[in-house]
Amino acid sequence: MNDRPRVDLSRFSNAHYVIGAGPVKRTLWYFVNALLFINPAFPFRSPKPVLLRLFGAKVGRGVVIHPGVNIKFPWKLRIGDHVWIGQRAWLDNIDELTIHGHVVISQGAMIVQGSHDYKRIDYPTLHKPVVLEEGSWVGAGAMVMGGVTLRSHAVLAAGSVATKDLAAYTIHQGNPAQPVRERVIEGGA
Repeated sequence: MNDRPRVDLSRFSNAHYVIGAGPVKRTLWYFVNALLFINPAFPFRSPKPVLLRLFGAKVGRGVVIHPGVNIKFPWKLRIGDHVWIGQRAWLDNIDELTIHGHVVISQGAMIVQGSHDYKRIDYPTLHKPVVLEEGSWVGAGAMVMGGVTLRSHAVLAAGSVATKDLAAYTIHQGNPAQPVRERVIEGGA
């Protein structure tokens, strides 16, 4: 047992990872995020899309961001029109995160785009983009892992974990999320 290789975190390096912003911008975002996004005592929604744009995000019209939302890197974020992001959602977007229009990310949901290579002694960071296509919905407390695409109008049920792409117009549930039924939307044109 003692002769087997072991993880050595002293050898960890993120030198290969491109953050996409310099130290001043990252520090300013840290404070803006902590004071005006994560802070539940700042209930105002309208300044948040403007602040995200100032830090490099592409943000559409009618975007609603509730209090308590944590956004890692706005310069790696693209949000379409009429998107809702619920309380305590965590967008851990260390890679490109694309959120198309009319998407809902419910309270406590997490978009987790980073992990580590557990097979390597130096435990390097891994990261992949995530895409939430038009009309998709990430339920309360659900998790979307790196490299996943929620296809058009897919639903990830509350508390579920998406580790692979989710089919369009389908409700997915569980850990890992599995298709359980078709999503039927009523009241069309």
